[in-house]
Amino acid sequence: MRGLPHLRYLCSMSKKMTRQLLKWFASHHRPMPWKGEKNPYLIWLSEIILQQTRVAQGLPYFEKFKETYPTINDLAAAPEDEVFKLWEGLGYYSRARNLHATAKNISTNMGGKFPDQYEEILKLKGVGPYTAAAIASFAYELPYAVLDGNVFRVLSRYFGIHTPIDSTAGKKEFAKLAQQLLSKKHPADYNQAIMDFGATQCIPKNPECKNCPFQKDCVAYREDLIDQLPVKEKKLKKRTRHFQYLIFNIDEQVWIHKRTEKDIWQGLYDFPLIETNALLDQKMLWKNKSFLELVEGQKVTIDRVSRPFSQQLTHQKIHGVFFEIQLSQLPDNFSENWKLISRTNLPDYAFPRIIDLYLQDNSLYLNF
Repeated sequence: MRGLPHLRYLCSMSKKMTRQLLKWFASHHRPMPWKGEKNPYLIWLSEIILQQTRVAQGLPYFEKFKETYPTINDLAAAPEDEVFKLWEGLGYYSRARNLHATAKNISTNMGGKFPDQYEEILKLKGVGPYTAAAIASFAYELPYAVLDGNVFRVLSRYFGIHTPIDSTAGKKEFAKLAQQLLSKKHPADYNQAIMDFGATQCIPKNPECKNCPFQKDCVAYREDLIDQLPVKEKKLKKRTRHFQYLIFNIDEQVWIHKRTEKDIWQGLYDFPLIETNALLDQKMLWKNKSFLELVEGQKVTIDRVSRPFSQQLTHQKIHGVFFEIQLSQLPDNFSENWKLISRTNLPDYAFPRIIDLYLQDNSLYLNF
C-alpha cells in the first residue's frame, strides 16, 4: 500500500491490531518512573527530557529534576543558570529554556495548575502535538493518539505505507491512522503500548519479527519490506564548524561569557572563541587577525594547546581546539557580557559538551 490503507481494510484491521497490542502490553510492561504517573507536571517533565534523548540517558535527569524541583512552582522559581546546569549533558538546550519558560508561565498565569485540555496543553511553549497527546492521555485519559518515531515505524511496517513520514502528507495520513487505531477506553495504555512495542520489538534494525504477534498481518514482513519502511524524503544537511577556544588566564582567574546570540548553545557559557574554516595551530593563531585584535597591547604567553575535541550535533559537527593563554592585565576590548571568575568555580557553570570534555581531560591541570 503506497498511502493510507483502504478504509474497509483499515476498519477490519484496526480493532484486531488494537486488541493484540493491548494484550502484548499486558505481558511486556517496561517499568519506568513516569509510567502510570497521573501528575501532569511529572509527565510533561519526562516527555520534554525524552525528546531526542534515549530513555537510558534521560532517566537520571528525570530523577534529578524531580528531586530538585518537586512541583512546577519550584521549577519556575529556579534561576535559569541552575536549570541549565542540571540539564548539562543532555543537549538540545532549547528544551531546557522552554521547560523553564513554561513553568514560569504556568506558575504566574495559571496559578500553578497544569492545563487539563489538549488544546490548552498544545499552546504551551515547547509542546507539540506528540507531547500534548502524551500528557492528555497519560494524565487525563483523553483520547488523543501519540505519534513519535516508534509509532511511525510500527504503523508504516504493519500497513505497508510508503508515504514519507517527514512529509506534510505523511504526517497527516499517519496522524489520522493513529487516531483511528487508538483505544478510546484505554488511551493511556494504548499509547504507551505502541511506543513500547516500537522501542523494544519493532526496532529500526533487526526487529524481533520471529516473535512478533503481528507477523501474519504485517505487510512489511510479508513482502520483505522491513528495511525499506518507514520512508523519509528529506536528508539532513550537515555542517562542519571549527572553533578556536581562547582560555584567557589572569593569575587563577579565567574569562567566560553566556552565549546570547541566535546560534547553538544559547544560554550556555563558553570561552572567547574564533571560528575559522579549519582548526589552527599555535603558529597560525599568531597570524589570525581576530586574535591579534583581542590581545592588542597585551603581553601574551600561550602556555598550552590542546588536542582536537569534537561534538556531534543533529545538523552540525563541531571541532575545537583550546589555547591556554596568560594575559598580563585585564583586556580593554572585552564587552560587559564577559566575566572573570576563579578557575575553581568553572564546575558551577553549564558549558557545551565539547568544553566539558576539555575540562575533564585537564582536571589535574585545572586544579578542581
